[in-house]
Amino acid sequence: MDEALLTVHNKLPRSIIVFYVSDYCYKCLYQPLVVIRPSSGLQPGNASVAIRTRFILTFRIMTEVGNITLCSTSLQTRHPRFLTTQKPPPPPTLTKYSTLAAYKDHKINGNPSSYSKMHPLSWSKLYGEAGHYSTWVQKQTGIDSKITCSQTVEKAPINSYTALLVAAVILGLLALLHLLGLYLYRQQWIRHYISQCFCKNRTVNSNRSTNNNGGADETKAKSSRLRSLDTFRGLSLTIMVFVNYGGGGYWFFEHAPWNGLTIADLVMPWFVFIMGTSVALAFSSMLKRGVSRIQLLSKLTWRTVVLMLIGVFFMNYGPRDGPLSWSWARIPGVLQRLGFTYFVLALMETFCAKKHASEGEGCWWRPIRDIVLYWPEWVFVFLLEIIWLCLTFLLPVPNCPTGYVGPGGIGDDGLFYNCTGGAAGYIDKLLLGENHIYSNPTCKELYKTTVPFDPEGILGTLNSIVMGFIGMQSGKILLIYRGKNFSILKRFLLWALILGIFSAILSKCTRDEGFIPVNKNLWSFSYITCMGCFSFILYGLMYYVIDVKGWWGGQPFIFPGMNSIFVYVGHSLLGTYFPFSWALKFEESHGAQLFQDLVGTGLWVFIAYFLYRHKFFLKV
Repeated sequence: MDEALLTVHNKLPRSIIVFYVSDYCYKCLYQPLVVIRPSSGLQPGNASVAIRTRFILTFRIMTEVGNITLCSTSLQTRHPRFLTTQKPPPPPTLTKYSTLAAYKDHKINGNPSSYSKMHPLSWSKLYGEAGHYSTWVQKQTGIDSKITCSQTVEKAPINSYTALLVAAVILGLLALLHLLGLYLYRQQWIRHYISQCFCKNRTVNSNRSTNNNGGADETKAKSSRLRSLDTFRGLSLTIMVFVNYGGGGYWFFEHAPWNGLTIADLVMPWFVFIMGTSVALAFSSMLKRGVSRIQLLSKLTWRTVVLMLIGVFFMNYGPRDGPLSWSWARIPGVLQRLGFTYFVLALMETFCAKKHASEGEGCWWRPIRDIVLYWPEWVFVFLLEIIWLCLTFLLPVPNCPTGYVGPGGIGDDGLFYNCTGGAAGYIDKLLLGENHIYSNPTCKELYKTTVPFDPEGILGTLNSIVMGFIGMQSGKILLIYRGKNFSILKRFLLWALILGIFSAILSKCTRDEGFIPVNKNLWSFSYITCMGCFSFILYGLMYYVIDVKGWWGGQPFIFPGMNSIFVYVGHSLLGTYFPFSWALKFEESHGAQLFQDLVGTGLWVFIAYFLYRHKFFLKV
């Protein structure tokens, strides 16, 4: 899966070495791919190797030739469907340290490796999955003979996105059929026909009475609970289950290797945003009901302890890992971060929440009373962000540059190999120990890192609290402007605009070149402002469609949204068991894995619906 076969034919009288680097890998060292022996008589040397097809790859063919340039022409492709962008050979200075071994040799021995004398022939290409490609390296005949290379396509690649397109069409048709069924069922003559055929013992009037009562109950439910909030939570959780099951093996359903965003990077901050909104609404409601702040403190402490214990002792290992041992148990985790974030947010609301949202109605600061009324929380969160910025960019890290926020490994020209995550990684290893943090970070494969790094580490949790506070702000807007839907939506849009501008400035609208890149592993400040912008926009749309207009009831996402803890813990513990998973006949097929992941996700949505129908809601 996500691989192609590349065969390199060497018609030169000397050995050549093929190096490669992924264009997604920022400032990365070239890595050796294969060595091809020289041609023997009329028989060229050749070697075949599997290459990844997820991102554009840049290759270099090198040999020790003194100062002679290998080739003055770019790669030519003989198949019109697979023309590549031609690039001139880079200057020799860019290949001074062509591999990590060469760089280390220079640092250790004080002299450049022999690779620094090599001259490149390079090309960049996005190869297709399951395609077979041949590259020929040879010398042109003629007076002005030059070394050239050409590429042929021996076997055309497959379209790996066909399965995803088919699945999207099928899911879209099912959604349309569901909407059509609901529309038809609402028609009076169809209800009358159904009642005559299947419910002869019940009169049409009783059906109408039942429907009217149901409508009254639904209206009552709408007035007491925001369906859009449960739907947003359920959407986030459904995507989370799908990507945790594998997302069909597509790279954009996996977390970004380091900087940047994929679909998988969106769901957890959405969940934190929703948690902050729920805290603001729930604590205000409990205070109105007369619940004391001591009772609130007891409730939030208990919930935090339960979440963190579940995360440490149930979510960090599975049956395949054998008996849990404290010597290697991972301390951070998703539930641990959510639990601690909830604790801080709930603690702030315990002491700062207002019983009456109408306070400050007649004051000059009325337009910003959702901020002024909660000024202690704003001061605390501001100090929290200052702490994150100071630790991230000013904390000295041994053998690493101060303020480094890169992935380490072969990134940044291999200069900071063991500096993955900078201060964030250093703090986790110092306080928790290397054996108690995540050992397979998302940057391990692409950046060839060897040190552990935890994406749910200590320093990132500070910004998780800030993200939750952004969600609390949406809850306060709902409380203060209750019944004024235009004002609510206007403020949601304003906050989305402010956070989006912050994110654009901090990241410079680039993936890797910003002041503070958007990075889920670090939960960088630009990441939470970006996710806050997306959250306000998406939740604002759901609030308008579901709670204001009533065009959509939130199905099917509202069901897992109302049983989020049960679904999250259940899918994590039972995900490797049938019927959520089974042995695939075609393991290297996106289609087979996508079908399995969709079935597993769909089963959890159905289980949530079943529990909803039986009024079972797991509360912590």
